[in-house]
Amino acid sequence: MTPLHLGQASSLPASPEEAVLDYVPNPRSGTRYLVRFAVPEFTSLCPVTGQPDFAHLVIDYVPAATIVESKSLKLFLGAFRNHAAFHEDCTVGIGERLTAEMQPHWLRIGGYWYPRGGIPIDVFWQSGPPPADVWVPDQGVASYRGRG
Repeated sequence: MTPLHLGQASSLPASPEEAVLDYVPNPRSGTRYLVRFAVPEFTSLCPVTGQPDFAHLVIDYVPAATIVESKSLKLFLGAFRNHAAFHEDCTVGIGERLTAEMQPHWLRIGGYWYPRGGIPIDVFWQSGPPPADVWVPDQGVASYRGRG
């Protein structure tokens, strides 16, 4: 598995579907541990109005044979900035794609979306029950409270 993006000049993909995620061998495959990616400035477009939507994503996973290479993940997530989809579709779709391709022991994603139309929408997805033998901390993102 030679990463396509690591150490190379890479352009932002035109869409999430065109993005190529790179996976590399898990350097600690004999150890169960949790990996967290925090993405505090995720953006996509509202499929109805075309206006930008903003979210704080938190992706936690327990790797199996491979880990996702972070530059390719950044490019994949960046491709959503011109992608029109509802919050639920973006959040769950990211989790499902990572799970299908990487096949971790476990993965969860929390999408903490900023208000649209005055209502914040939080979306959560996980591949199954959390593993009992791995420390899984709280995602640490407070519920939206507006100005107060």
